[in-house]
Amino acid sequence: MKLSARLSALAGASALVLGAFAGAAPAATAAPTGTAAVTPPDIPVANVKQHLADLQSIATANGGNRAHGRSGYKASIDFVKAKLDAAGYTTAIQQFSYNGSTGYNLIADWPGGDPNQVVMSGSHLDSVTSGPGINDNGSGSAAILENALAVSRAQLQPTKHLRFAWWGAEELGLVGSKYYVNNTPSTERSKIKAYLNFDMIGSPNPGYFVYDDDPTIEQTFKTYYAGLGIPTEIETEGDGRSDHAPFKNAGVPVGGLFSGADYTKTSAQAQKWGGTAGQAFDRCYHSSCDTTANINDTALDRNSDAIAYAIWNLSSGSTTPPAGTVFENTADVAIPDNGVAVTSSVTVTGVSGNAPSTLQVGVDIVHTWIGDLVVDLVAPDGSVYNLHNRTGSGTDNINQTYTVNASTEVANGTWKLRVQDKASADTGYISGFKLTFP
Repeated sequence: MKLSARLSALAGASALVLGAFAGAAPAATAAPTGTAAVTPPDIPVANVKQHLADLQSIATANGGNRAHGRSGYKASIDFVKAKLDAAGYTTAIQQFSYNGSTGYNLIADWPGGDPNQVVMSGSHLDSVTSGPGINDNGSGSAAILENALAVSRAQLQPTKHLRFAWWGAEELGLVGSKYYVNNTPSTERSKIKAYLNFDMIGSPNPGYFVYDDDPTIEQTFKTYYAGLGIPTEIETEGDGRSDHAPFKNAGVPVGGLFSGADYTKTSAQAQKWGGTAGQAFDRCYHSSCDTTANINDTALDRNSDAIAYAIWNLSSGSTTPPAGTVFENTADVAIPDNGVAVTSSVTVTGVSGNAPSTLQVGVDIVHTWIGDLVVDLVAPDGSVYNLHNRTGSGTDNINQTYTVNASTEVANGTWKLRVQDKASADTGYISGFKLTFP
């Protein structure tokens, strides 16, 4: 993460994300009807750690760092490129000049997939001059390298085209990634449907932070962690200060993971994640002690697997679901008698732009007096669309499809059916909730 991130102070602890997926397994997440589950491989953390050991050896042999303009950086680029060339990737070195020195980006494309729909993963490979940069950012670089090699081992044939990148001179102001974005024609940039950024994912006192930029990418990572029973927080400290920023500014959907830098872990964060409250997530941030001893193996393992989950899922399927695609949740949710509101949730993914003006909302509620019920559709941004407001008196059950003009809402994200019983003596449950895109 670039040096100016040290100057960014938190206004407060990041908000704990407790959404509809907290504690739920990824398999329970509603998916488009008829689509098969995508099962990524387990990424061997031992392999990722071996890449980090190799980067450490490179730094040790080259003055203790892998910084822009130094021999250690060029040796790092050559090391990664050789691995990818042997695995069947088409690689290219992109050169740029900064501060009187030549910088290098490495771009690797996996053969196949729709070239008009690119899922791209990137990490900066350079360190600061004061240390070898094993967490910052050997961790992200090694994790996407091992994910790229896993794609090759699986001989994956995704619907979308996969691209990986290792950026130079990030620590000097996102120089390499800016160069790539600025020198990629707009027609080619528009083909990048997701850019995933990984900058510091093995911090020794780790947190689990998710970028909140694109809702589909964000929810993909949240769903993975929810399956592990791990709450996440929104990444705020480094927002716009790593290599996703140039892509975001160019209109590319972005997302990513982060395990924390030099700000302090709170007591609440230590309670849910473990580790030590009152200490920095990474006490060796931008220091000579950012070595292979500065890595939390559990965080590195989890984040490496989360990357695989995102790559495998985001590169499968089409960008826009066909007409009539259904996102459905059939799990029963009890409605407390004269009690608090409850929700059933579905996550919409892979839909470009906004929801339609004729969004079909299917509601299946079993209840002995529907005149007690208030039923709302809640959009991903919290907007509320009332569907049923205590009408029907003593009629049993609601089994109805409502048409909602949701054209002002971004389609992708978590939608909720919210139901509250506002009178006594009758009971019921939500039996089903679905959204159909016409």
